[in-house]
Parts: sequence; structure tokens; C-alpha cells
Amino acid sequence: MAEADRAPAGVDPSKPNAARVYNFLLGGKDNYTVDQRVAERMLAVAPDTKTTAWFSRKFLLRAVEDAAEAGIRQFIDIGAGIPFSPNVHEIAQKIDPTARVVMIDYDPVVHVHTHALLSGASGVTSILGDIRRTDEIIEKAKSEGHIDFDEPVAILIVGVLHYVMDDEHPADIIARLRDEMAPGSMLAFTHGSVHTQPDFVARSTGDTDGSSAQVQFRTPEMVAAYLDGFEVVEPGLVPVQEWLDDDLPSTQLVILGGIGRKP
Repeated sequence: MAEADRAPAGVDPSKPNAARVYNFLLGGKDNYTVDQRVAERMLAVAPDTKTTAWFSRKFLLRAVEDAAEAGIRQFIDIGAGIPFSPNVHEIAQKIDPTARVVMIDYDPVVHVHTHALLSGASGVTSILGDIRRTDEIIEKAKSEGHIDFDEPVAILIVGVLHYVMDDEHPADIIARLRDEMAPGSMLAFTHGSVHTQPDFVARSTGDTDGSSAQVQFRTPEMVAAYLDGFEVVEPGLVPVQEWLDDDLPSTQLVILGGIGRKP
């Protein structure tokens, strides 16, 4: 069967998709040939890109664990991607089985897979929503995910913000989410840095231009502005591997990770 015939409504298998490229880099099978080709071209320039993907994944899980150990029992994973174990709910609910997790993604493929794989998981809600429609996802998190924004919440935005273009105002999106969050809440995010190897930047931006996987690399100074209004958690805004271990190697694709707490 042709990939176009297998694709859910609204999905174009001829164009790369960020969630599916990431799924391929993590070793998953929920991706199309076009996603594999984009990933392979990135790997040809920077062979350690799969390592970077795993560092980002481990940063996400570290942030969830830290938030849960701090007493947060509500989690919103924006740009959740195709479920890949261990997932956010598994980490959070290992610490407190009553933890509530809302997984938000704008890709119908992700939505379908999440429902199929996690339909029996208690306290987990999958929502189809776009971070650029911030008010809408906040309302859906409340009405469908039963998130109480009067209580602390951990908002996770890993591997998403570099797909939000400048004219879509990523800093304003974060500010809107921050204003909704109760004191004691946590924000954890990643972002592609302009300090990435130049050939990788050229290859990834060229291959994804005009698709949902189009990338906008930004300076650390621009990304640091997303933490305005938060207490920055040490070690601050640094490559994600520096959150995990002092001895992990640098990579050609530089992904910055930051965590902030709302005072």
C-alpha cells in the first residue's frame, strides 16, 4: 500500500514531519520514507545526531522526574511526539500514581498513535492542539485534560520551539503560558542553537523548508529570553547533555535545554 494511502486524513507523507523524524532518530518505526531520508541526510553531515536526540529525550525525562519529586502532580507535554517508552506519564506516575499527564501534539499521526498506545493508561489525556494557538491548548488542557492551573503544573516543550518561526512569536507563546501557571510551576524546554555545525544548519533548513519540520536556529541570548519571569534552575541554559552528566561529549547539533520555576 502506498504511504499516501496509509496516511491519516490531513497528513502529507511526501513532506517531512518533525515528530516522525525524531521518532526515526530514536529508533522508532512510526515514520515515512521522506522522514528517513531527511534524518539520513542530517546524519551524513553530523553522525552524532542520534546521540543528540537521545540526550534531548533524557533531558525531558530528567525534568519530569525533578518536577514530580518537587511535588508537582500535573504535567503538560506540548509537542509530545509519538509515544516512546519510557514516556512522561511512566516517569511521573512512578513517583505518584495519581499524577495527571496531558499530551498535546498538532500532528494527526501522533494523535492516532497516542490513542492506540496509551488508551488504557490512567490519568493520561491526548489532545490534538497547536502550541501557536496557545489560548486554545490552555482551554483544552483545562476542559479535556482536567488541568487545574490554580495548582502547580510542569509544562514540557521539548523539541518544539525551533519549529516556531519568528513571525509566530515564540517568546509571546511562553509568556502566555507563564502567566497562566501557578507559583511553584515549572517550565522545561529545548531549542536548537546557532552554534550548531554550519553544514548541519544548511542541510536541515534546506531539506525542511516549507514543511512542518522547518527549523529556526536561534542564539542563546534569544532563547534565554524565554526564561524571563522564571527563576532559572542551574546549570541554566546549556546544551542538554550538560544537564545529564559532566562527562558527556559535545555534539555537532547543539540543543540547548533550560528549566525555570515560577516564583
